[in-house]
Amino acid sequence: MNTPSYSHGANTTPLLGETIGQSLKRTVEKYGDREALVMVEQNYRATYQEFWEQVEQVSKALLAYNIKRGDRVGIWSANRYEWVLVQFATARVGAILVTINPGYKTNDLQYALRQSRVNLLIAAPNFRQTNYVEMLEAIRPTCEYPKQTVIFDRDWEAFLEAGKRISTAELEAREQSLTFDDPINIQYTSGTTGFPKGATLSHHNILNNGFFIGEILKYTQQDRVCIPVPFYHCFGMVIGNMASSRTAPPWSSQPPLSTRSR
Repeated sequence: MNTPSYSHGANTTPLLGETIGQSLKRTVEKYGDREALVMVEQNYRATYQEFWEQVEQVSKALLAYNIKRGDRVGIWSANRYEWVLVQFATARVGAILVTINPGYKTNDLQYALRQSRVNLLIAAPNFRQTNYVEMLEAIRPTCEYPKQTVIFDRDWEAFLEAGKRISTAELEAREQSLTFDDPINIQYTSGTTGFPKGATLSHHNILNNGFFIGEILKYTQQDRVCIPVPFYHCFGMVIGNMASSRTAPPWSSQPPLSTRSR
């Protein structure tokens, strides 16, 4: 009987066999007092320990909203620190993060929400001249998704407050039920030949991609990583967020026009 296995090209470094939550916990245990994430425009800074605690708050809030393993949680927002918290929190509870292009207009948004069957959408109130809340209201009569919505700046604090009724033991039990082969992210293609296609990625895919990118770029704890690109696709959320969280240099995001001045 054949047994499926993982293989890779010539390399003395083995593939990582853990979930994103396990990987982050390992980093926190080793570098907890070091600076982790900086968001210049929001005047936000957190050490790895502080970041871990905030991710835990969001993880518990997701459980309070009855998000189950395999449920889809969409995020529709430009870069902000809460985006990164949601990325790691969905991984810790086994939800599949659906990363939605902040520039989507009504048709593409409705398609992505319905095609991925988003249970909970976490969204910014707006982006540039686009009012997200109005767009969501416009599609509601013809689109059954999302089932639940949390809008940053309007609902975020109430969302976190709901998580306070979830115990740490409940969160840990959920984490223990996960495997690194579980799907954890749906990213949409550009859609140049039709509607965007959803590509599904696992803990194993994303974590190893980020880890080996960090190895190739020779990230160290003395480096600082600036991520001016959007988080919603591979460059930002994997090469940026995931690679940094594994190797432990501080990472930050800011609009491209402010990069030099900061």
